[in-house]
Amino acid sequence: MRIIIIGTGNVACNLEAAFLRNNINAQMVYSRSGLEDIPQNADVYIYAVRDEALQTVIDQVHVHTRAIHVHTSGSMPISVFGPDKPHCGILYPFQSFSKSHILEDFTKVPVFIEAKGIDDVSAVYTLALSLTPLVYEASQSDRERLHVAGVFANNFTNYMYSVAQELLKGTSIPFTALLPLIDETAAKVHTLSPKDAQTGPAVRDDKNVMKHQLELLQNEKHKELYKLVSELINAS
Repeated sequence: MRIIIIGTGNVACNLEAAFLRNNINAQMVYSRSGLEDIPQNADVYIYAVRDEALQTVIDQVHVHTRAIHVHTSGSMPISVFGPDKPHCGILYPFQSFSKSHILEDFTKVPVFIEAKGIDDVSAVYTLALSLTPLVYEASQSDRERLHVAGVFANNFTNYMYSVAQELLKGTSIPFTALLPLIDETAAKVHTLSPKDAQTGPAVRDDKNVMKHQLELLQNEKHKELYKLVSELINAS
């Protein structure tokens, strides 16, 4: 099996590395000037590009109709593939990827798939299984909800880390002092629900502590964020 990965970003780099580790012929290609010279003899074409560029890139690719075309977006529908690409689907790896931190073990990454026909579902499922045993079929609406859930669980949480790092500036305490707390909080939700794992002054409704902490915050946006999140925790 030969795989062409269209894109050179975070997802593309991690997919290529995962396929190559499993001795699957995979190659990243991308040209901002066009994809007219894309290899024609691949079995699978994976589109790992930004959502806003996806349709344009797909429309530039013209290869034999036997090939399977899949994109990696959690938000874009399968309908982005036109009639010139009858065998198509979605392969959405649900993880935070970075070029500078290539995942060494892709088998722990859940992959959510969709395809038009039953034969294509089987083909995309087999493709996903070459990366991980954690393969699930998911509809467009379910993937969209999953994507938003990921934003809250990952992107917003990571931003909170950056706020915490900023608050420690000017002290003698390094950000690494927070890592055991971060790790323990993440570990607890493997065995407890997030609600049951919640701790802190907001869940205790400790108004004196919250008032004092608000006074310590200099950034007005951070104060608004503290108030809003505390109110939501207290009301949950």
